[in-house]
Amino acid sequence: MKELLSIAIKASLEAGRRIMEIYENEDFEVDFKGDDSPLTKADLASHEIIMEHLKETGIPVLSEEGKDLPYEERKDWQQLWIVDPIDGTKEFIKRNGEFTVNIALVEDQKPVLGVVYVPALRELYFASKEIGSFKIAAGFDDAVDDILNKASKLPTTNSELFTVVASKSHLSPETEEYIASLEKEHGKVETISKGSSLKLCMVAEGAAQQYPRFAPTMEWDTAAGQAICTYAGKIVLDWKTNEEMLYNREQLLNNWFLVK
Repeated sequence: MKELLSIAIKASLEAGRRIMEIYENEDFEVDFKGDDSPLTKADLASHEIIMEHLKETGIPVLSEEGKDLPYEERKDWQQLWIVDPIDGTKEFIKRNGEFTVNIALVEDQKPVLGVVYVPALRELYFASKEIGSFKIAAGFDDAVDDILNKASKLPTTNSELFTVVASKSHLSPETEEYIASLEKEHGKVETISKGSSLKLCMVAEGAAQQYPRFAPTMEWDTAAGQAICTYAGKIVLDWKTNEEMLYNREQLLNNWFLVK
């Protein structure tokens, strides 16, 4: 597992470097996919870099920017990578820095390893079931062994106010209603808006108590962040099943969920 974690971290750093080269120095066109979600050359460049690293593991990859893989082809996979080359493409386009590289390893439908890299902030979250969840400031050229040796277990900080983190680009009326219900239960609730899987990481490290997501997401949006949360003692609760969210499902569209 340590070798797989090292490969995933290295892939995220190299992808982050290329993303930032485009972000800081290049003009980029925005295309739109069939579901009207945006796509840039940074998404594709990140995908290619990550795939180059992960192919040496021999484990199949489900990536947002990869080919469409029918359920019949992947239903018997006991192990797979789930990748979002840039989670928060809308934030990337807005150039607000709140986008991430997400790489997760899933076994028997549960994330057992996760890497979330925030290239604009040079922050890295990583987790596995053997070691727990960690965070470290990590540059593109940092050695993976140094990262693994120097990272700190996620601190658990709790604000005085009950804090909820919500989507910066996808705040639904149902989410607003849920936050209003929390205010009846907890009094004043502080709401923080964030992009990408940073929201899951904020709950994992105790910067927010909950992240309700009552709007569409896909498996690659959440798998890596769920690993960070799970091994920090938090849960990503499928709103429909009322159980931990599972992966490599026939339908890759997630149900609503609550992170707490």
